[in-house]
This record gives sequence, C-alpha cells and structure tokens, in this order.
Amino acid sequence: MVDADQTFVIVGGGLAGAKAAETLRAEGFTGRVILICDERDHPYERPPLSKGYLLGKEERDSVFVQEPAWYARHDVELHLGQTVDAVDRAAKTVRFGEDGTVVHYDKLLLATGAEPRRLDIPGTDLAGVHHLRRLAHAERLRRVLAALGRDNGHLVVAGGGWIGLEVAAAAREYGAEVTVVEPSPTPLYGVLGPELGQVFAELHREHGVRFHFGARLTEIVGQDGMVLAARTDDGEEHPAHDVLAAIGAAPRTALAEAAGLEIADPAHGGGVVVDERLRTSDPDIHAAGDVASFPHGLFGTRLRVEHWANALNGGPAAARAMLGKEVRYDRLPYFFSDQYDLGMEYSGWAPPGSYDEVVIRGDAGKREFIAFWVKEGRVLAGMNVNVWDVTEPVQRLIRSGARVDTEALSAPHVPLESLVG
Repeated sequence: MVDADQTFVIVGGGLAGAKAAETLRAEGFTGRVILICDERDHPYERPPLSKGYLLGKEERDSVFVQEPAWYARHDVELHLGQTVDAVDRAAKTVRFGEDGTVVHYDKLLLATGAEPRRLDIPGTDLAGVHHLRRLAHAERLRRVLAALGRDNGHLVVAGGGWIGLEVAAAAREYGAEVTVVEPSPTPLYGVLGPELGQVFAELHREHGVRFHFGARLTEIVGQDGMVLAARTDDGEEHPAHDVLAAIGAAPRTALAEAAGLEIADPAHGGGVVVDERLRTSDPDIHAAGDVASFPHGLFGTRLRVEHWANALNGGPAAARAMLGKEVRYDRLPYFFSDQYDLGMEYSGWAPPGSYDEVVIRGDAGKREFIAFWVKEGRVLAGMNVNVWDVTEPVQRLIRSGARVDTEALSAPHVPLESLVG
C-alpha cells in the first residue's frame, strides 16, 4: 500500500523520468517524489534535436516536457546537474551530487537512458568532431551546420542510422556538403534491411548526399586543432570541416551494474533486465526508457527500444507499477522520422533475417507507400511513408498474428482492417 510517508526516487531526467513523475502525481501519489537529472536543462524530448530544433524551425522552449514551474507546483523535487554515483540496495538509498547527498527510497526508477557510442580512432579530440544526444549538442551542431552552409563546408557523417540521416538532411537544408560513411550496404540496414534502406539512399542522393558504403572511419585528420579530412579503412580520404559520430548508442547501465542488478546480454541490446511490470531483479527498483530490456511475448524475445514512444509510454507504466497497479508493458516498438519531404512511421520489430519478404502497398517510387515485413504470412512490422492515419490498423494487424493474403496486403483498395482475423 502506497502512502504519503513513502519516497519515490527517479534517476534520469529525460522523457521517461519526467513522464513517470507526472504520472505519480496524476495517479494521486502524495509521497515524496525526487527527480535527479545529470543535465542542467529541465527534462526535454529528444526528437527535435535532430529534426525541427536542429533545423531552426522550433524554438528552444518547445522541447521541454513540462514548463519549469510545473515541478515546484506539483511538489516534485528536481535536482538538475546532479549525478547519482551509488545505489545501496540494502539500505535503500541513493547518493548524488558533489556533496554526496544521500536520500532514502521506497521505490526507485532507473531512467538513465543511453549515451552515444564513441569513435575509437585518432583525431576524435579535434574541435570539429560532434555527437548528438543532448540539447547542448544540438545547439552547437545547429551553429555548425549554419556555418557550413554559409561557407560551402563539408560534413562527414559516420553512420547511416536515423540520427546520421536526419542530421545529413538538416545539413543539406542548410546548404552544407555531406558524405555519409556506413559499413553496411545501405543506410538503416539493421532496422529496415536492404529493401527499404535503398529507398532512403535514393532519397538522400537526390538531395546531394554522397554515400560511402562498406567502409568505416579509421582516422580524422586535422591541423591546429581543426578537422581537415576523414579517412576510411579502404584507403579513401574525404574532405571535411566537421565530423558527426552517429554510430549508435549504448545503454547507461553502470549504476545498475554497480548495484548488482541483472544486465541483459549485449548481443541482445544490453540494458537493465526488467519483467513485464518493468521491475528489475530487485522488486523495489524499476527501469524504463532506453536503458530497459523488457520481454515482449509477441516477438518471443527481449527488446531494448531507443525511441521516443518507448520513453513516453514506459515512464508512466513504470510509475503505475511502482504504485502497485497491475501493469503489463508490451507496447509495440514505434518510431518516426522526417527527412526532407519524407515523413514516416514504423511499428513492430523485424530485423534482417527475421522475415521472409517485404510487401509494398502503394508507390515506392513516389515514396507514398506502406511496407510490411512478413514471415510465413504474418506481419511483423509495418512502415508508412507519406501515408497517414494508418498506424492503428497496422499495429492491430501485427498484434493479431493473423496469416494474411499478401496479394490483398499489397492492394491499396483492400482495407487494412479487413485483413485482421
């Protein structure tokens, strides 16, 4: 039974942590809520950092989850710029801040997120090498892209994933020259496979982006602290004034590991192991957002999802579970992207090797279509590109597990709703 004498501590001031605090108050929890964030900015959402805010189309204040006054108004103790360096599970305490403040918890939520993977090559200490994860990164990169566009400068992007492509699109809109270096044969290969990865390669080529596939950066060459070029393992050298490292993110599990919590196998994405209630191996500690590895019955595996919707939904689910409410977290992975005039939404989970075929409904050449990843007649994932208001039927189709007629699936005149058994 939860009462006013209890203290709930949330470590991590991203979307998952902020939404968890909001949910605790919305559900009527009157105890103490402590939210500890290692950034000095109030909790914010990350998608604008590589989309609207990076492009200068959204104001800085638009990225925040709540207005700053919300936290005091709802009696949420917000500690900004404070790092938690220890969790004592036996004493049920966390220690944080430069002065080593120790607070007791009755329930603890780890929403520590992920951090960019670093390039382990010479030259990464040069001033023109960037990552994009935090608001401060986006502010700096926004100025850099504007300068590159103004001066006809070159940006080399290491990695052809979502962040790499979204920044490449932003850079081209600013007028910069862009080269993307990617070890796979297409961009987004690990998410969409070669079939749909090629669609994004063609989109970016049409907008002047150069791709160098099948290669990795081996050195960033500079002079007087500035970037001059980027070299790859096949002997190529690309002129560059700035380099973006966009080679993925790693879950921030150090705090959980030090506390002795179970950690998922890196081969399956790593992260803190949680059950369907988002509880860790310690029943008084939950985890949500990018750092959590949760079981998904539909796909028969653990998933660690690094996208906005997982933080948006996972934080509140963990908060309700902390309050003792019945929770079964089995949301379908969902994410979206905007690049030039292409907007897309993806639901499900279908990494390369997990599906038999990709079925296209619509016109892929015009980039107005829905793609379905299918195995043995069952839809594992769907992506709508410049086709809107179909996420709900696509997700119902995935969840149903129904065998579908792929000919009907590809026919735009057949309602998606009619394919759900």
